[in-house]
Amino acid sequence: MRILLAEDDAKLGNLIKHMLEKAAIQVDWVLRGDMVLEYAFHDPYDVIILDWMMPGQTGLSVCDQLRKGGYQGAILMLTAKDALDDRVLGLDTGADDYFVKPFEFAELLARVRALARRSRVRLTGDILQVGNLTFDCLTHRVQQGDTEIQLTSREFRLLDLLVKNQEHVIPREVILERVWGLETDVSSNNLDAYVRLLRKKLSLFDNGVEIQTVRGIGYKLEVRDVYQNP
Repeated sequence: MRILLAEDDAKLGNLIKHMLEKAAIQVDWVLRGDMVLEYAFHDPYDVIILDWMMPGQTGLSVCDQLRKGGYQGAILMLTAKDALDDRVLGLDTGADDYFVKPFEFAELLARVRALARRSRVRLTGDILQVGNLTFDCLTHRVQQGDTEIQLTSREFRLLDLLVKNQEHVIPREVILERVWGLETDVSSNNLDAYVRLLRKKLSLFDNGVEIQTVRGIGYKLEVRDVYQNP
């Protein structure tokens, strides 16, 4: 399970992150509301834990923008606001659940797991058509017609990031962070090697999908028009 935690209280955020990781949950933690949008639309998360009051943007504003932008993942609003009107406002804005501080961690963990289960059911069948490729975000299968393109887990994560940000340039450092995480021994040469392998596999088919190098910055995915066989 993968969680995006947005909490500006460093002490509380560090505690939540530590406890979730002890429960074998992968956690990305941000301290500003405006950073949530960058992370959420770059990487898939099972649940976003969103603090109401944060610098940059409030959790309420971020939740509203996520839903208006088509984000379908589960959102848990975390706040000290316990009035009924606040709860209704949070849920009406698009949160799936509303949890009031202070709280017991065991209950937070139970709510996160329940939301993750519901999110996985809701996202079943999440398939994108990119050029002539069928890109299944859940099963990690990439196909052209009846032919499947065999990708390693890391190749898929790289392609997934490019697909979800197609036509936008993604800096090298962002790709390294999203695809390789916190591994410190990974260099730009590793990224270049993976891009070459991915290009080679994609080039076996006339699928209209091309990975472009943007010198000095990073990579972007371009999709050109191709003839769609009936």
